[in-house]
Amino acid sequence: MKPVLVIPTRYASTRLPAKALRLLKGKPLVQHVYERAIQAQDRFETIVIATDDQRIQAVCEGFGASVCMTSTAHETGSDRLAEVVQIYGWADDQVVVNLQGDEPLTPVENLYQLANNLQAHPEAMIATLATPLQNEHELADPNIVKVVKDNNGLALYFSRAQVPFQRDAIKAGAYSVSHYALRHVGMYAYRAEFLKAFTDLQPCLLEQLEKLEQLRALYYGYRIHVDIAQTIPGPGVDTEADLELVESLI
Repeated sequence: MKPVLVIPTRYASTRLPAKALRLLKGKPLVQHVYERAIQAQDRFETIVIATDDQRIQAVCEGFGASVCMTSTAHETGSDRLAEVVQIYGWADDQVVVNLQGDEPLTPVENLYQLANNLQAHPEAMIATLATPLQNEHELADPNIVKVVKDNNGLALYFSRAQVPFQRDAIKAGAYSVSHYALRHVGMYAYRAEFLKAFTDLQPCLLEQLEKLEQLRALYYGYRIHVDIAQTIPGPGVDTEADLELVESLI
């Protein structure tokens, strides 16, 4: 069974309203993301944009994309994906790759990698990617999410804090980035079975404290496979400055 790829995007972005329709090189942001996705269309059964806004729907259908209209009430991207799974009636073992609608510089090979990793690890319900941290400033930055994994590549914990904390290195004044500290890349592949169950899982305290949705899955015992990204992805778009940077890189 081929995996499917869903691009969730919404109009009411908090930091950059209507960013899905902001223009980069004369095309809306969401079109750049879609065009990156269709470079991999031979590996996916279907590619669909999931949105809650008719303005985005009209623009996406205008450049030839398949669009799935979803509720405006979703609090998370996983909730939106879960509705798409229900609308299409995908089987429990269907692999669903999530490509965020504000990530136009996502390497195509990473999309393949996500799908392949989840298919290769039946013990996991989710697959995600990480990259090595470059310096101790990244390790200390709460805006950069860190992940540590076990010997089998399964996530132990995600945090905005410095994990793992190097107690003896701090004492010796020899603090450095270790190969155990990884920068999480917010890309996921899910089994449809998990997405169907996710909407019934109550948010947990860890998730609320860290503001990290993936901690809900770990809290309820679901396993997440983490692999080192084959290619370091380019920046996403969250702010006006990000928009200008990404436009210069396209």
